[in-house]
Amino acid sequence: MEFFAENALLAEGWARDVVFKVDGSGMISGVTANARLGAAQRLGTIVVPGMANLHSHTFQRAMAGFAEQCCDSADSFWTWRQTMYGFLDRLTPDDVQAITALVCSEMLEAGFTTLGEFHYLHHDPAGQRYDDPAEMAGRIVAAAASTGIGLTLLPVFYAHGGFGGLPPAPGQRRFINDIDGFARLMESASQHLARYPGARIGVAPHSLRAATVEEIGRILPLAGSGPVHIHVAEQVAEVEDCIAWSGRRPVEYLLDSAPVDACWCAIHATHMTSTETEALARSGAVAGLCPETEANLGDGIFNAPHFLAAGGRFGIGSDSHIHIGLAEELRLLEYGQRLTSRSRNVLCAPGTGTGDTLFGAAVSGGAQALGQPVDGLKTGQRADFVVLDETHPSLAGRSVERMIDGWIFAGDKSCVRDVHVAGRRVVADGRHVARDRIRTDYSKVLGTAH
Repeated sequence: MEFFAENALLAEGWARDVVFKVDGSGMISGVTANARLGAAQRLGTIVVPGMANLHSHTFQRAMAGFAEQCCDSADSFWTWRQTMYGFLDRLTPDDVQAITALVCSEMLEAGFTTLGEFHYLHHDPAGQRYDDPAEMAGRIVAAAASTGIGLTLLPVFYAHGGFGGLPPAPGQRRFINDIDGFARLMESASQHLARYPGARIGVAPHSLRAATVEEIGRILPLAGSGPVHIHVAEQVAEVEDCIAWSGRRPVEYLLDSAPVDACWCAIHATHMTSTETEALARSGAVAGLCPETEANLGDGIFNAPHFLAAGGRFGIGSDSHIHIGLAEELRLLEYGQRLTSRSRNVLCAPGTGTGDTLFGAAVSGGAQALGQPVDGLKTGQRADFVVLDETHPSLAGRSVERMIDGWIFAGDKSCVRDVHVAGRRVVADGRHVARDRIRTDYSKVLGTAH
């Protein structure tokens, strides 16, 4: 199969009249610029790569906006977490499948073509294992497959309620596993994933609060060659607690105690010293940034200029799904730096647009973090095409070199016209092809879980 783009953003930059050859497995087998349309299927005027959403808790989409009322005490991430624990108590496997399908469809409509699901809602409301220990994971796989999004499933190992192996809290009962139980969950989850071509599995020790370094060492082999994701240094209180317990900061402790390398993704990593920032960059790990969720939770602002100057790599995720928007995540990443430094175009590479710099870095970092072949429009990568609407007010009249800047800084998901994953169109004219059914199923969750 062949696809034709009048203008396509390739790894080396914009090219005109591009023909993509796509094999039967949905991979790009050839790219030719300055070509003729011929018998190729026309994609559109402006075509860019799909983006990986590297950090997601899909079930939290259904509670978006629920925690926006002021508490009697000082409101924080920790009070938000209590709201989340109360919400998830009633979610069934059917609910999780419906919510996940909605999230996947909304991601696709925004230009995300791969989901990295940091999955820790494992057990029933009483904290008991389902007959299939990966029942919930299987529902996530089924939902992703129903929408056509690429998937890297990251089952979470969660055993404790604080640093040093403290007992878990009652609200965490649906997350908790021991090593043997987690191994069985991983085995079953792998069987579910085997039925979805191209899906991958990794492993996610939740955090240094929820998993000891000894436990992390024991679960790492379960990932095989897959990625390893971990929350780290998201909150100031987390840093303070880690210092009180170990005498070291979380990123420092992690890098000293675990074999962190390019297979790892450090989620948030918001609160780092200069030494930690440079050490994380040298490790080759990806920083998983979720600017909208980090802003919503009051986490803080990642020191992106220092990290990138040290050679660090990053990708983006929508985490709690308070809002799902590719452009908005990258925009807020840059704007946070502007507010901190009181300057403009902080993360821009010389001679390029800030949007282009952010977009290209996030495409590459997201592909690395999820272990997926989605690192741009080139041979050997999956045929994920995002077609922008060149007539949109935020894009109209711009040269192709200004399209990404227009999308990131003046646009939103309405700039996305069509999306293909592995050569298959899943979004047409801005709508997921199964949007109506997915939203009908999701509306039933609102009546039972809220």
